[in-house]
Amino acid sequence: MEPIPVIILSGFLGSGKTTLLLRLLQEATRRGLQPAVLMNELGTIDVDGRLVNATLQENQVMEKLLDGCICCSKKSEVVESIEKLLCKQPDVILVELTGVANPEEVVDMLTEPQVKEKVRFHKILTTLDSYYYLEYTSIFEVDRQLVRTVKRQVEVADIIIVNKTEDMKESHKTKLLKTLHKQNDRSPILFTTYSDIDLAPVFETISKREKTEAAKKSPFSIVKPAHKHTHANANMNEGSYSRVQTYTLPVNVPVQPKKVEKLLKSYHPQLLRAKGYLKTADKSGMQLMQYAAKRTEWEPVEDAEECYLVLIGIDLPVDEIRYKWNELSLKATSR
Repeated sequence: MEPIPVIILSGFLGSGKTTLLLRLLQEATRRGLQPAVLMNELGTIDVDGRLVNATLQENQVMEKLLDGCICCSKKSEVVESIEKLLCKQPDVILVELTGVANPEEVVDMLTEPQVKEKVRFHKILTTLDSYYYLEYTSIFEVDRQLVRTVKRQVEVADIIIVNKTEDMKESHKTKLLKTLHKQNDRSPILFTTYSDIDLAPVFETISKREKTEAAKKSPFSIVKPAHKHTHANANMNEGSYSRVQTYTLPVNVPVQPKKVEKLLKSYHPQLLRAKGYLKTADKSGMQLMQYAAKRTEWEPVEDAEECYLVLIGIDLPVDEIRYKWNELSLKATSR
């Protein structure tokens, strides 16, 4: 049997990787292909996986690695997850990395003895935030390793997808193109919104595979998270890559969106990303809230049972944030 192709989704936090993954799943289904997914999240709580779970078809399977496994080079766990996916004999494996991971690490893992004859590297797709990519070097001045990683995500990309281009000025586009061409002059650069690109070039040479009887009889299911690391402080999970850390805030009462947005923006640029499921005080029900680069999006959801907010940042003043968050909660309950 021919090795199964692996597509790697790279890009900084909040740049549109999960949206791209959802589009890839839709395109694979349209082509009659059976994809498998490996998702990596920085924190111990799975947020993006819920979005993907809701779209997976009956014959699609997913593995989740939480708490920065790929970033901290735990090859055995990554390889184990790939082996689990291979048991389902997919036509293609889609790997979504955390925003601070170097995609080359995963390419290297594909050469491990357990899987090197069974899989083949296909492409790296890197997503960018058009507004903030040029500022990353100054924003991440305290973490030079992170700057190198973000640049490397572009340098090794086979396709560069520049998201959030609405209202982009031509002068900014020209400057951004000049920078990206210096870092990678061989790969196409696509300007778009919500990772909406032509995916035909991505699926070139990928075709439906003949399944064995064992795979046909085996029912497909969503695989539970492979593991969770244990930390000394259960509330503060230090990212194992560079100085990026994650912190989870409990959400016990409905929140006021504008006050949440104001609080998050006040910690820019230390706060790189925030996402979670919140009930809003305006009676609009459960919402998926996503924050990146001082921009916040709210999206109604129906299947979220637990409320929480995950923060990802560099040297976050967590005690101060927790205090202000509790103040917001108390004010909400007193209304």
